[in-house]
Amino acid sequence: MKVIEGGITSAKGFKAAGAAAGIKYVGRKDMAMIFSEMPCKVAGTFTTNVVKAAPVIWDRDIVKKKGTAQAVVVNSGIANACTGQQGLDYCEETAEAAAKLLGISTKDVLVGSTGVIGMQLKMDKLKEGVKLLVPALKETKEAGTEAAEAIMTTDTHSKQIAVQLEIGGKTVTIGGMAKGSGMIHPNMCTMLAYISSDVNISQELLQQALSDDVNDTFNMISVDGDTSTNDTLLLMANGAAGNAEITEKNEDYYEFKKALNCVNTTLAKEMAGDGEGATALFEVQVINADSKEHARILAKSVITSSLTKAAIFGHDANWGRILCALGYSGVQFDPDRMELWIESEAGKMLIFKNGNAVDYSEEEATKILSEKCVHVTADMKMGDKEATAWGCDLTYDYVKINADYRS
Repeated sequence: MKVIEGGITSAKGFKAAGAAAGIKYVGRKDMAMIFSEMPCKVAGTFTTNVVKAAPVIWDRDIVKKKGTAQAVVVNSGIANACTGQQGLDYCEETAEAAAKLLGISTKDVLVGSTGVIGMQLKMDKLKEGVKLLVPALKETKEAGTEAAEAIMTTDTHSKQIAVQLEIGGKTVTIGGMAKGSGMIHPNMCTMLAYISSDVNISQELLQQALSDDVNDTFNMISVDGDTSTNDTLLLMANGAAGNAEITEKNEDYYEFKKALNCVNTTLAKEMAGDGEGATALFEVQVINADSKEHARILAKSVITSSLTKAAIFGHDANWGRILCALGYSGVQFDPDRMELWIESEAGKMLIFKNGNAVDYSEEEATKILSEKCVHVTADMKMGDKEATAWGCDLTYDYVKINADYRS
């Protein structure tokens, strides 16, 4: 497997486009389209928030009842959440408009929205946006970048990744794009993320691979503890690579799953590191835990701690906050046996061991915590299981951004 330059258009048969439709923003792209030249098997995971946006309901029904699709239309600026029957009708209208121009069925079109909750979509502008997108569809890397930029809201940069591997003697490509900066605390879902592949695989195994991998990738990130109404992760596979169809959990399946994990992990870390107002990616690895589930709980408890996140922003080696977050996670452990390490490109340092702080330099600790990626390792000394979670620091700008988000 190798990482290649590109994103959503890297896999064979996939095209994309971005356009400025003026839905909410002025002078920037706010609509994207992804299109496969042939029908795709499709898998998805969605928000577990009881309050679900209309696009989540539309997409979930297609994935569960039909399992195939060929296009995705996404808008930013307005979330189409808490919009009642009219919001659901607008999903269908959007799909109909795209299907007519693409020459496919309405139920072959998935939709996505992100932005302000409670506002109705401006369907005149949305339909005009669809008319702009269809003729602009291209298979180029630049087209993929335009689509990735068009789904951004408070993101500071687009998030893309592509990998290649060999399956059954054929070159298989997986490409992805995502958006997410605030209201990020996924639970069996993610923010908006779209993944394309030319692998030939059954829909059942495609869904299995995605559902399994989400637990160690998108479900292990958090920016602010808020699970969105719109969280959607879609994986489309059109079979254009020409490999023999993967219909069982054999070597080909696990190779595909490994590559999918690389794509998902990269996009998840990009989201966490681009948290609203963030200056650092905060990575917590729990090792030698007694179970995988406990390792996940412990790691995520630390990256969601507001006090710990504030300490990372202040470059302060306040290990007491880390211990506190581990302690209220609900997992039982012996703090007199464990160790805490901090690490970055500036170095690595043991700061807590066997129930006490070690003799370390606060000045050196501050240097380590001043990098753009800060890593904490918690060695629980209980078993051999581990998990990693990703978050970001908590800054003044997070409050500023969210205090006037609607305006």
